[in-house]
Amino acid sequence: MKKYIKLFVFVLLVGFLSGCNDFLDREPLDQVTPQMFFGSADELAAYTVRDYPFATVGSGYGLSLFGVDNDTDNQAGTGYPVFWQPGEKKVPVAAGSWNWERIRNTNYFFENVLPKYENGEIGGNQDHIKHYIGEMYVIRAYNYYTKLVTYGDFPIVTEVLKDEPSILIEASKRKPRNQVARFILEDLDKAIPLLMETPPNGKNRISKNVAHLIRARVALFEGTWLKHHKGTAFVPGGPGWKGNSADLQGFNIDSEINFFLDEAMKSSKILGDKMVDKLSENTDTREGMDVAYNSLNPYYTMFADENMEGYDEILMWKDFNKAVGVTTNLQMELERNGGGSGWTRGMVNSFLMRNGLPIYAAGSGYDPNWEKEGVNKTLEERDSRIQIFTKKPGDINYYKADGTPDITSIRYIFGDGGSRATTGFMVKKGKHYSPTMAQDHDSGTSGGIVFRGAEALLIYMEASYERNNSIDATASSYWKALRKRAKVDEDFNKTIAATKMAEEAKGDFGAYSQGRLVDATLYNIRRERRNELAAEAFRWEDIKRWRALDQFIDNPYRIEGMLYWGSVYETELADLAIVDPEKGNMSSPNVSKYILPYEKITANNIIATQKGFLFTPAHYLEPIGMDVFRLTSSDPTNFETSNVYQNPGWGIQGATGPTAVH
Repeated sequence: MKKYIKLFVFVLLVGFLSGCNDFLDREPLDQVTPQMFFGSADELAAYTVRDYPFATVGSGYGLSLFGVDNDTDNQAGTGYPVFWQPGEKKVPVAAGSWNWERIRNTNYFFENVLPKYENGEIGGNQDHIKHYIGEMYVIRAYNYYTKLVTYGDFPIVTEVLKDEPSILIEASKRKPRNQVARFILEDLDKAIPLLMETPPNGKNRISKNVAHLIRARVALFEGTWLKHHKGTAFVPGGPGWKGNSADLQGFNIDSEINFFLDEAMKSSKILGDKMVDKLSENTDTREGMDVAYNSLNPYYTMFADENMEGYDEILMWKDFNKAVGVTTNLQMELERNGGGSGWTRGMVNSFLMRNGLPIYAAGSGYDPNWEKEGVNKTLEERDSRIQIFTKKPGDINYYKADGTPDITSIRYIFGDGGSRATTGFMVKKGKHYSPTMAQDHDSGTSGGIVFRGAEALLIYMEASYERNNSIDATASSYWKALRKRAKVDEDFNKTIAATKMAEEAKGDFGAYSQGRLVDATLYNIRRERRNELAAEAFRWEDIKRWRALDQFIDNPYRIEGMLYWGSVYETELADLAIVDPEKGNMSSPNVSKYILPYEKITANNIIATQKGFLFTPAHYLEPIGMDVFRLTSSDPTNFETSNVYQNPGWGIQGATGPTAVH
């Protein structure tokens, strides 16, 4: 039982008490007794920053944050994801992600800090003290949000529990997901009045604006999840839901949907109105930096700069500093090769022509034969975002020490797993131009965005339409601002009128909800979100909350990259392409003229056998690991006596695959 909810063992960053300039500059951990701690603002600052749970770029290989969307309809990776192979994903034998350390840490903080705060026993700047307490409410809220996304229903625990089996087992009971989401919003409501607009030590720390954005994100997620999964076992009270009916007193799913969408609108508008006129400028240059690393395009460099503090659109970012040993390996991949990723053809085709028309529409100006001429021609006259954030043949990888450019090659499509340009459409978002960062694993110091304001505009657009089935004045102004920056005709109604959903469905999972095509307006709102947040780790959550995968239960979907067979590259790279079921580096022209990134090697490849991705609804949520049932069972020999229920479609025995969800 101690693996799950146990009495907090107090550890902290002793050397971090006075210098909290960024949440990554950490010195070694040490142990300190509670009596010595929580007596000053600096000590609160050290504790909260240690527990920041936010995802951004890291220090490992690959594209880090910019590769999280791999294996979706947006980006293709290099492996064979079990998510798309029904029966291959298994229940963990251990606990999986069902862990409590982060939540326990936040509860320990409140248990010790709030009484001291109320009694005036914490020294230092009182605004800072309140701010750090507010930060911890945000941290707990975000930790619960990750559990909501992963598992749906989840226990709500707000105190440090005694290490007694009966207490811990009782506390392990899951609460309906809407209650978890409401709890998250309540924590954020507590945080917002305490937080400062401009936090101590700048945007490396949580701010009031960050809390508003997280609140909007959570509310949109839950509102759209309930709406699109209504009538299934994935929502409280739905057919096959295993929760406690006593927890549904007064529950009405339509009222809950409206509540969360209203809250998403409210929170996103607070921030969106601040951001709409402060979006980073897009100068539409082919390259983002000059040889001295000066910005040629603020919109581009916002994602790659070493110091992101000056960008109004950035609400929070992560600083890397070689002097303290905090670096990232990201640029070795972005600057030198394909990074084991690439935009899919469906992603590329979702970007409009600059006149605001889809590529298939009459009068768009697009010529399908451009694909034969290569990547550069394929992207001609498109939305600026796909042009500036795609690393095209002839683009500059980085500037060498002598100032001459190292140039991008299409040959990266034949790289090894970690460096391969999987589709030919290479990701450029986040790329710097420093030769040192390109060549040295331990020298990456480009910053990492944690939260940015454009998301608030997209949240409002989606929530307001889902709630009211119309585009109001606020949503219209936000949408036009995003299209204006993208160098696309601001008239979104023109786009909507020209949209053919059957065409969009060929390359966009978001064309669907519940196995049916959505209307053209909602689709174009989703398109805008897809294009603006490309490679920023939103796609998995989006396609799950939209219930946008049911159409693949019986009908496989093939991920495609650029046109290879019949293009200029077939001749140019003829000496490199190998078509072979066991050692191939290029998919067969007998299957498709386009690169099939998951079917270059077909031997013992289930995805190739399936003829693409297939889906089972159990995968909308993660399975709870077998150990959880073992440790919460009243009879250790019978896991069925556990007071924790499994997610739809999954069993409680480890290493077993899912079944159908009815």
